[in-house]
Amino acid sequence: MGTRKRERRISAARSDPPRISPRQGRSSARCGWISIFLFLFFVFASIVLLYLKAGKFRNFRSISEDSPILSVYERGLVKREITYGEVISENSRVSKNSSLRHFQNPILAYVTPWNSRGYELAEMFCFKLTHVSPVWYELKSDKTTYFLEGRHNYDSGWISRIKTNPNILVLPRVVLELFHSEMLKKVKLRQKVIDIIISECKQMGYDGIVLESWSIWAMHHVLHDIEMRRRAVEFVKEMAMALHSVNYSARTGRRLELIFVIPAVRSKHLREHDFGIDDFVQLVDFVDGFSLMTYDFSGPHNPGPNAPLPWIKSTLDLLLNDPAISPEAARKIFVGINFYGNDFLLSQDVGSEAITGRGYLSLLQKHKPALQWERESSEHFFLYEDDKNRRHAIFYPSLASISLRLDEARSRGASLSVWEIGQGLDYFFDLF
Repeated sequence: MGTRKRERRISAARSDPPRISPRQGRSSARCGWISIFLFLFFVFASIVLLYLKAGKFRNFRSISEDSPILSVYERGLVKREITYGEVISENSRVSKNSSLRHFQNPILAYVTPWNSRGYELAEMFCFKLTHVSPVWYELKSDKTTYFLEGRHNYDSGWISRIKTNPNILVLPRVVLELFHSEMLKKVKLRQKVIDIIISECKQMGYDGIVLESWSIWAMHHVLHDIEMRRRAVEFVKEMAMALHSVNYSARTGRRLELIFVIPAVRSKHLREHDFGIDDFVQLVDFVDGFSLMTYDFSGPHNPGPNAPLPWIKSTLDLLLNDPAISPEAARKIFVGINFYGNDFLLSQDVGSEAITGRGYLSLLQKHKPALQWERESSEHFFLYEDDKNRRHAIFYPSLASISLRLDEARSRGASLSVWEIGQGLDYFFDLF
């Protein structure tokens, strides 16, 4: 009897649901929604965290890889007041529009076999360039014969890739390492040298050459003799005419080109070996361009800017301030722009070494220096102390310094040559 009553009570307890007030119901539902919200928030936060971590290993630089990167002009980076942090964070961010040109005259870019980054950048920005000069060849002599060295550097795949720009010209640099003057004296020897170069252009499919010989002739006092200087100028004319006689493209009517490397005058008065206005006037109607080396102004014993703007202006004045010089002649001057810098040791043991973009960024990261604007030269520099407590001065190009030099070339109607593109920072290309 008592057992049945207990069973009935248990059964009633099981069958009758607990009584919940309306307030309790709303509270329970709220708790459920909060739990779901917290769970979803946790999942979303975990995904975002993993994405950001992965981004660091991909050198993550923006909210979305697909978002457009504005140019250095649009980002307000072309200025004199800059910080090391700005350079570090912005230098690798380049506008995606790699074919937009801000500088309309020809641009010659040098690349070197010892710097693979230059090859990559030439491909990436081939539509900004009109000429590319791989530094591949030396013309030498063993006193019985002449020969070219450097064909092993030839890279057909790379050339075909930069030729996606059908208007770009590939002109390898040829250094004339002939120290004796015998070649200049004899017509047959001069012709032999010319034939060797033209044969190489035909075999390898080049568009011409960049010839470097004036500095070597000056070093070995060839140009100090009036007659030898005349012969040297005549040889350059002969080389140009021979290259122009080769019409290598019936479709476009193109002929092989010659760009001649010339040093910039370093003093107010011309020295015997300097390339001056008379030489320019004699050659301007023959060669297709002059690669003007307006860099390396300072050295270990006179630390300072690499290419002071007043010096560049005075050099152009020397060559172009003549009523007889036409706009087309001015266009043949390829004003030299350095993409490298110099690290000067400011101590009793003076010295210097060239510094490229990678080394420059490393020093900025390590020393966190104050970047200063040198007004007279229009270049940025900074000071630091090395591990031996020796003071150094670093002069390295910046967006502002390059921009001013481009403005100067533009105002003269001149062109540009860059030594060499692999040594610079990527965002320099936004200026061109």
